[in-house]
This record gives sequence, C-alpha cells and structure tokens, in this order.
Amino acid sequence: MHPHQISALVGGLLFASAPVIVAAPPTFEKNIRPILKAHCFECHGEGQKLKAGLDLRLRRLMLKGGDDGPVLVPGKPERSLLFKMVHSGEMPKRDKKLTRAQLALIKQWIATGAQTSHPEPADLGKGGGITEEERAFWSFQPVRQPKVPATKPKDRARTPVDAFLVDALAKQRLGFSPDAEKITLLRRACLDLTGLPPTPAEVEAFLADTAPDAYERLIDRLLDSPHYGERWGRHWLDTAGYADSDGYSDADPPRGYAYKYRDYVIRSFNADKPLDRFIIEQLAGDELSGATQGNPQAALANPQTREWLIATGFLRMGADGTATPAVADPGAVRNQVVADTIKIVSTSLLGLSVGCAQCHDHRYDPIPQADYYRLRAVIEPAYDWKNWRTPDQRLVSLYTEADRKKAAEVEAEAKKVVEEKEAKQRQYIDEALTKHLEKFETGLRDRLRAACDTPADKRTSEQKKLLADNPSVNINAGVLYQYNQKAADDLKAMDAKIAEIRGRKPPEDFISALTEPADKPPVTYLFHRGDPKQPKEAIQPGGLSVLAPPGQPVELPEKDPNLLTSGRRLAFARWLASGTNPLVARVLVNRVWLHHFGRGLVATPSDFGVMGERPSHPELLDWLASDFVLRGWQLKRLHRLIMTSTAYRQSSRRDPRRERRDPENRLYWRKPVQRLDAEVIRDAILAASGALNEAMFGPPVPVRPDVHGQIVVGIDKTEGDNKMPVEVALKGEEFRRGIYVQVRRSRPLAMLHAFDAPVMEVNCERRQSSTVATQSLLMMNSQFILDQAARFARRMQQEAGEDRVRQIVRAWQLAFSRSPTVLELADALEFMSRQVDHLKIAGEKEALETKDLKKDEKTRPATKPAPELQALTDLCQALLSANEFLYVD
Repeated sequence: MHPHQISALVGGLLFASAPVIVAAPPTFEKNIRPILKAHCFECHGEGQKLKAGLDLRLRRLMLKGGDDGPVLVPGKPERSLLFKMVHSGEMPKRDKKLTRAQLALIKQWIATGAQTSHPEPADLGKGGGITEEERAFWSFQPVRQPKVPATKPKDRARTPVDAFLVDALAKQRLGFSPDAEKITLLRRACLDLTGLPPTPAEVEAFLADTAPDAYERLIDRLLDSPHYGERWGRHWLDTAGYADSDGYSDADPPRGYAYKYRDYVIRSFNADKPLDRFIIEQLAGDELSGATQGNPQAALANPQTREWLIATGFLRMGADGTATPAVADPGAVRNQVVADTIKIVSTSLLGLSVGCAQCHDHRYDPIPQADYYRLRAVIEPAYDWKNWRTPDQRLVSLYTEADRKKAAEVEAEAKKVVEEKEAKQRQYIDEALTKHLEKFETGLRDRLRAACDTPADKRTSEQKKLLADNPSVNINAGVLYQYNQKAADDLKAMDAKIAEIRGRKPPEDFISALTEPADKPPVTYLFHRGDPKQPKEAIQPGGLSVLAPPGQPVELPEKDPNLLTSGRRLAFARWLASGTNPLVARVLVNRVWLHHFGRGLVATPSDFGVMGERPSHPELLDWLASDFVLRGWQLKRLHRLIMTSTAYRQSSRRDPRRERRDPENRLYWRKPVQRLDAEVIRDAILAASGALNEAMFGPPVPVRPDVHGQIVVGIDKTEGDNKMPVEVALKGEEFRRGIYVQVRRSRPLAMLHAFDAPVMEVNCERRQSSTVATQSLLMMNSQFILDQAARFARRMQQEAGEDRVRQIVRAWQLAFSRSPTVLELADALEFMSRQVDHLKIAGEKEALETKDLKKDEKTRPATKPAPELQALTDLCQALLSANEFLYVD
C-alpha cells in the first residue's frame, strides 16, 4: 500500500459512511486481520521486501508505519491513512476492492480504539504466525464426543443420528416426516448402495417379508453385494481424480494399467477395508510393503505387495504431460504434476485446498507458504522434479526371473529365424536387382550397380542423383513383390513364423505405481512466488502447522532409518490416519453423508476452511467422526447407522407448512430427492433393457468418436480417406457398468457427460446435478437410448407375450420397481393404441411414396419394426426418460 494524500474535502465526504456493523467492539485478530490478510498482506506482510516499508500484520506495526509514517490513529479513522486508502479505492491495487461492510468494520475498529484481543507477539516467525483466533476455527479443533441428546417416543428416533437431528428440528417446532413406503425404501436403498434398481423378484421378496427387521436385513444384503464396491468405489474415484489417460495434450495418451487402481478401490470397499488402512496403502503402499527394498522381484511375487503397490496409483491420478514431445518448459510441466497431486491429497483427505499457499501465505486459511512446501517435501522424493521419471518409466514390471529367462530363450530362437530371413531378404533383393539391371545399357548398368552397392551414407552426389533419376532400382523388401512375388511370400511366411515364436513369450504385465528411489532424498525448497526457478530456503517435511499446538509444527522425519526409501509418505499417512487429526475423519463421514442425502453436513466437502460453509449440525458431525474412528474406521457400519435412521427412512414428500419454517430442508424434516448420477442412469437403463453385463474388473471398455463427433463406447477404428468410424464388435463388453468405461480426459462419454459426470482436469470434489435441455435431447435422440428402448420393448414381448396389459405392467415393474396405477395403465393403453394407429398410417403412406423405387439392395428402404413393437419401444423410451426413473426419492 503506497500511501497518497487525500484532500480534506474528499476525506470528509468519504468518512460520512455506514454505521458500525458489530455489537461488541471489533478486535484486530478476530475482525480486521482476516480482511487485511486476504487483500493486503501480499504486499504489506510477505516477502523479503515490504512495499512502502509498511507491515500490516500487527497493530503495533501499523502504529510504527512505513515510509510515510504511521497508518493508524486509534479513535480517529478520518486521520488514519489505512482507512483513507481502502475507502478511496486506491488500495488494494487489484480490481477486487473491499466491500462496504468490510470498510465499515475497519472504520468501527479504528473508531473504538483499534483494540486487540490479547498482547501481540514479539516475533511473527515464518509465515506471519497463526493467531489464536485462527486456531480456534471449528474444523481445526479436536473432534469431540458429544453426548447423544435424549429423545421421546414421539420423536421416532431410531439411531443417535436421529437424536441429534430431532434436537435441531424441535427448536423450529418441526419433526420427521412419516416413513416412506416400503417399495420406496427398497428402491432408495438399492440405488444408493449398489447403483442398480431392484429386480422384480427382489421387489416381490421384500414386500412379502413382514419381519420387523426386514429393512435392516435388506441393508446387510446390499452391503454384501459385489455391486456395493462398484457404486461406492465410484464416489472415491471422483475424489481421487481417476482417469485412464495422461491428459495435458491433445494426444491424451491412454494409461494402460490405471484400471488396476480402480479395481483395487472396488475390492477394498467390498472387503470393508478400514479407511485408515485404505489411506495408508494409497499414500505409502510401496513403503508399507518394502517393495523397493532388498529383492524387489521376490517381493512382487507376494499378492499383498502387488496390491499395496497398486494402491499408490492414487498418487498417479493427476494429469501427467511429462512424456509429451517438445514441451516448451519441462520443469513447469513436472511441477504441475506435483501441484495437482498435492491438491488431490489435500482436498480428498484434509478437506482443504492448499494450492493458494504455493505462491504466498493462504489468503483466508491459516496455511503459511512454508506449510505447502512441507507437504511437497513429503512427496518430492517420489516426484523429484530434477530427476524426473515419465509415466512409462514409473511402471513396475511384474516379470519374474523365470519369465525373463523364458523370454530370453524365445527371443534367441526368434533371432535365428530373423537372421535367416535377413540373409534371404538380401539374397532376394540382390537377385531382383541383378535381373532388373539387365534392362539397362551396360555402362549405365555398371554405374547403377556400383551406386546400389555403396552404403547410403558414402554415396557421392553423382550416385545419389543417378539413383534418384532411376527410382526403379531402389528395390527393398516393401516393393519386392513387384519383382518376385514368390520371394515376397516366402519373407512374409518367415515374418509370421517370427511373430509366432515371439508370441510364446510370457506376457509382461505392469503396475502403475508411485515409488521412490533408494537414494538420498532431494532437498525441497520454498519457491518465491511459486516459481521453481527462484528457490529460497530449504524446507523439511511436515503437516499443517495449524493442526499442532503453537510453536510445535507437525514435523515428519526426513529419513526413516528402517527403510531404504525416505519413509516420509508412510509417516505422513500414519499422521493422517492416527485418529487425532481433526480434519480427516470429519471429511470422510461428511462425504458419506453427502452421498446419502445429496448435501453434506458441511455443504462444501472439500473446503472445511474459512471460505467453506459451516456445518449445519456440528455436534452430529463430531459424533459421527468420533464414533467412526472408535469403531475401527468401518465404512459399512457407518452406512448401517445412517440408513437405518428415521431421517433416511422418512418420506420425501413436501409439506407447505414445514417448508415455510425450513424451505431448504437444512434440518432434514424430509428425505431429499436426488437425481441419479450419470453412471447410475446408464446402468439402470441397461438393467431395464436386460442388456447389462455384470462382469467385474479388468481393462476399461474403450470409447471413440462416432460419425457425429459424439463420444460413444467402441473401439477407435477408422478406414478410408475420410477416416470414417468402423463398427467393431465388442461382444457384450459395451454393456458393462459405467465404472468400467474408459475415462479418457479428452473424450468424455456423451451419455455420462450430459448428466454431469466429471471431466478429470484434476479431481472432482463434488458432482453437480444440473437440469438442462441437452439431457432431454439426449434422451430423445441418442442412439444408445433408442437402442436400449428397443431392447426393453423386445424384452417386454418376450416376458409378457402379446398382451398389452401384461407388457405395460412389466415395463413399470422394471423401470419404476412398481406396478402402474389404474390411471397410468389406462393412459399407457390409450397411448399404445393411438401410436400403433399412427405408425400404421405413416407406414402405408411411406409404402406408397417408395412404390416406384428400384428394388435393388442399394435403394430398398431399411426394414422398420412392426407398428406394435415400435409403439412399445416409444413407450419404453418415455419411461426411461421419466423423472421417476431419473430421480430417487
């Protein structure tokens, strides 16, 4: 803030401003410092040189002032240069100025004596210090174990979750809505836990089960389903930024082995792996397993070691363009990989975006720049930007010594045939050349022969010109067939034999993992303004200072003496999963709540900082977090606790009286209605049509652009000069669940993208749930939807015969998990009758128009479905597009 003089007249006009905005006198630490930190500290509090010599980080430093003297006159805002500059808009220099409320607060602070909450420190230390007020922020406080509130029978509280919610509801004279109908609960639970609708047989069995614990046993069955891991693994993969390609460039090269991490996540969720263990394996599976120590090949023979290595794929999910040819600034690309990885870790586990502190102290949260580089020092031994490894260089081979020996033996056998082929090829080419040269005059023939026999790099310019003028003598294996077809066929047969021999090699498989060399860890430096070309002081590994007592930063060992590697990631992972970290458990249980209710107890799941929303039910959040840790970090238990609550089991019906008291349903007096996620919509469509392929795990189902440029499932193959896509049969693989469809950053599947599936630029902190016209257009015109509607209709005919009533009832059961009402059945029958009549008339008209066409194959119109089948197809398409299908209540 370089001060300027403001005239008394202008000053008088400016100071006739808003009244005070807080009842108690504001203090510097609580009210003023956050404003100055966000807008002014960058120039007047950070860096080696303060602009205008002015430091605004403490009240006493403002009294001391800068080049133009003190900027603060307690009790007199009109004489305080600090207030003059911000009120005039001259400061801060950037476009974003202080709000009227902020200006009024600064004026009130100065007018009431510019008070502080407590004596100011003598030394700010690195990063400007973290104040008591910043440490007191709710998410940085230890997780408490609040007492479960007492309830009365009329409250209908089934679990502690209900007890906490009832307490808040009662204060607004509200209560839970009645329980949802049994069929609603079944569909809700199935889609929530498995991402698939219940089958008609499951509906029948559940409705027939009149035992008091029928619903609880349903939850247990769904949690035991292998589809549970597919559904809830997808939630974690969003947070991890899972992708099957490297991103960065238009080429977007595929990651051939990333799918193993996806499968690891699914298996971990199905096995109910404790989430503390899940965290440690993903951050430090290589160090946990010792896979880089001693005899790595022997270690890799252990399935557990391989699983832990695969788990570190979590740290390989960020986009990585470091293998891209001719990158202008390789250092910048490498450091971006590191930055993205830190973002994935911090937002998924700490619920904070620390990236702001890469260039300067965080503007809003108490995260000094040094803390960012402490986190960087944790992963830099594996991501050493000065000794970089490209994605392919990071792959860990699963070849055993026996595999290598076998491969060497096979290659030796193939090499003999290669040598034999090369000798024959030289002979055939020489024979062809000799025969062809006979067509030339003797003098020219000799000169051509000499030029051909001379190595290419030793030919004279005259010889080069001679060969260029007579291109027919440039005989090679590629054109040998023009001179000796029999010889070309012989070489082709030898190529096939070589390929057959090499095909006997054991296939080499890889793991996409993050490992670090067993060397001395690199030194991590704090970068001035985040610029790697301007390194400053060395930084030791550690965690966030605000999570430790004052003066006791979270320090991690620079080198674990028990490991060949640094051990930093393992130490960091254990600190996160210790149960004492105030953020991790809160962040995890909040995400689970978010997916069950559509909104988290903290509505900003990756921002538990100052700019994030405060928890709607802080005591419930802490109780869930503490109980989650005490009960062994078991996710399935947490599901049972939430899903057996009255809050989850209540109806979603609206009530005008209750909405007047709580229009946004923040108190959970009804179950929120949720739009299905993109993958669930696609999977549910495939389930209804009967096409769903339930095969699990393995390489992703590929995607490609179709003739319209839309990204669809399919093998990317083209032919012809115009590169038209060619259909390649996938033999049912195209109907696998959405979690197995390739996540290509540059090729988001159109069906999923329309319904808000994320494009992984880094990671997805929370999915949006939009309602836009393109979704309706896709449901009307997408070839995928049209094909599945036709399959659905044929299924109806196969399962219900020609009886329209039975067809309609079956369609409702498969689409909505219920039978149609009397009115719905009547409307559907009327639609079928009218649609069949319409299609018949349209067909007769089209037949007349095409009567004179030639009857050859090229001009014959495509065969259309019978009117009855097409009408049923149209009805099925309408059901698949209905809100009742796309939403779950």
